[in-house]
Amino acid sequence: MQYLVKILKTDSGIGITTLEAASAADARAQVVASGYSVLSVAPAPLLSRLRSSGSSRFPLLLFSQELLSLLDSGITIVEAIETLAEKENRPAVRAVLLGIVTSLRQGLPFSATLDSAPQAFPPLYVATVRASERTSGLGEALGRYIAYATQLETLRGRLVSAAIYPALLVAVSSLVILFLMGYVVPRFSHIYEDMGGNLPFLSRLLLNWGMAVEQYWPVLIGLGAAFVVGAAQGGGRMVIQRLLGLLWRIPAVGERMRVFQLARLYRTLGMLLRGGIAIVPALDMVAGLLTAALQTRLASATQSIREGNTISQAFEANGLTTAVALRMLRVGERAGNMGEMMERMAAFHDEEMARWAEWVTRLLGPVLMLLMGLVIGAVVILMYLPIFQLADSIQ
Repeated sequence: MQYLVKILKTDSGIGITTLEAASAADARAQVVASGYSVLSVAPAPLLSRLRSSGSSRFPLLLFSQELLSLLDSGITIVEAIETLAEKENRPAVRAVLLGIVTSLRQGLPFSATLDSAPQAFPPLYVATVRASERTSGLGEALGRYIAYATQLETLRGRLVSAAIYPALLVAVSSLVILFLMGYVVPRFSHIYEDMGGNLPFLSRLLLNWGMAVEQYWPVLIGLGAAFVVGAAQGGGRMVIQRLLGLLWRIPAVGERMRVFQLARLYRTLGMLLRGGIAIVPALDMVAGLLTAALQTRLASATQSIREGNTISQAFEANGLTTAVALRMLRVGERAGNMGEMMERMAAFHDEEMARWAEWVTRLLGPVLMLLMGLVIGAVVILMYLPIFQLADSIQ
């Protein structure tokens, strides 16, 4: 979700920026990590979010890929970003690129120019670039981020693909049920209107529903429109968060969701550690990727590491490991390649999550089809049951 954040800059006064964040607290944390003071945080208006979801969203992965290609060809960073700005057709994206070029010509480091545009460059990206400036390894840092973002997009794509069939099944079945309850049942209600108390109880309920729809359909349409607008303004996100909270309480599902969160944590930490960032600052940067419960555990683990404990000990004590991850953490500590080991842990759990999602999809499809079939069949039977009873009484 996008948030409008009013910030206080030491050099240019008060400004307003738009951030993509999981919550208002996450948006505030991103701005604070960039070194600015936060005056207020509010959800972005609906129209603003619709515009930004399309042409104005900064394509960070594509920018990194194109910039790396230009740098590898021997072009300087200023010329490379100027080239990207010249070919860009979207005004908002071009403005960000031209702002970077202006700052670079003024002598600012590349990381500082990125830090001045938090709506386009998240703190993780800025920290990776800043760490690379110490070793003049910008190309290597961009390559690591590209690999990191590509792997996340691949996993997200696999999970989305697994969810498409159940979502389509629920959507089509819901439309059929809506058509029956909103169009067919009200017309059947006139047929049974004279039968009154002779109708079965459930059929009478269906008749009352049909009469109510026919009489109050403007009110129902208004309520439906209000529900859609409320969902678009953030109410839908609140409902989704509550559903996710319920899923966390289901042992089998909650454990898989925890593993998914931990895999993101491991992959991001691996990228930062391989980029030369120390473990404690890296842990502070990745806190916003986790749920509130896991953020508390991560803060406790970070404090434990500050006190001199190893990463494996701190993570194990705070429930931030799996059986496989714990062993790999210990191996990484002995071998001194913790960043690479973190990425291997993430890859292992990503594959595990993808297999689990595929299995759940194969099971969920038939179950949903059975449930929706039962609901539609029940509505049809209740509509025709009085006709069957009338036929029996005539015979």
